[in-house]
Amino acid sequence: MPANTKRVFYVKYLAHSVFAELIGARPDMRLDRLENESPEEIAAPVLAAAHAYQVGSARDEVARHFHAHADLLRRAPNLLIVSCNGAGYDTVDVDACTKAGVLVLNQAGGNRQSVAEHVLAMLLTLSKRIGEADRRMRRDASYDRNTLIGTEAYGKTIGIVGLGNVGSRVAELCRGLFAMRVLAYDPYLSAEEMARRGAEKVELDELLRRSDFVSLNCPLTDETRGMIGARQFALMQPHAIFVTTCRGFVHDEAALADALARKAIAGAGLDVWSKEPPPADHPLLAFDNVIASPHTAGITREARANMGRIAALQLIDALDGKRPERIVNPQVWPHYARRFAHVLGRTPR
Repeated sequence: MPANTKRVFYVKYLAHSVFAELIGARPDMRLDRLENESPEEIAAPVLAAAHAYQVGSARDEVARHFHAHADLLRRAPNLLIVSCNGAGYDTVDVDACTKAGVLVLNQAGGNRQSVAEHVLAMLLTLSKRIGEADRRMRRDASYDRNTLIGTEAYGKTIGIVGLGNVGSRVAELCRGLFAMRVLAYDPYLSAEEMARRGAEKVELDELLRRSDFVSLNCPLTDETRGMIGARQFALMQPHAIFVTTCRGFVHDEAALADALARKAIAGAGLDVWSKEPPPADHPLLAFDNVIASPHTAGITREARANMGRIAALQLIDALDGKRPERIVNPQVWPHYARRFAHVLGRTPR
């Protein structure tokens, strides 16, 4: 192996085979695969030599000791980059990476269309009560179809929490397809920027009070963890529908189950969970007015190929010394640049 070979590894899976194809087309790069069960004698040399780690975004699919936390960083002294398969980075301790001078990348926006379509699919399924009707037909010998009266989405109000790549696409689709009024809560965007993205900037409490549909599309951070709990569900209207495709732990599952049991809200579409996949006896799965999926909003053929391609091209650019577009911890750049020069012998630009 040439002395200047750039070493990349991953554990268990990639978003798409195109990642391996693009990395493999570079003669100066080597891609190693580890398994969750890889013994230390196999894993240790890979970690010690690695310059980049392409890590899965789903926390329960990657073994805990392969999460990009401080312990792994200590075992990988040459590691310069941690790149997530998706937009989320639940498997990465960003603070630990920043402290160690490791650049964290994600693939934000690569699955925005797929996730936005999933939001609309859940919204329509719940508002038209398709899931409830399907279950009723399968288990009841006779029923009154008038007990399954739904509502139209057209002209209603949607409140979007987090107006980034996915949230802004949800806003565009809801406004264009269904002439919805779009409210949004995002403390990092100005009212002017939100207007450009087709939404009216409001505070979270106002959004919850006024919306017919609430869609969570924010990342899981220290600020958003537990952001939607009993008090927030109590603000929502009894006919309102709650949809989340962002990350588990942003909403309180027990508080949501209580709100549904009390009929404080009309239904929920849940793609993300505190434990993924959730156990079959999870309390929220007992409700007919809950539509559930196991974190599959962004899993489509198109999105997986797009994410794999973006991840590979971005990582190639970074290892070639270019500044990539999707940096989670931009404040690390000076420290990272010094380490890059020390490990690879040249300064990134």
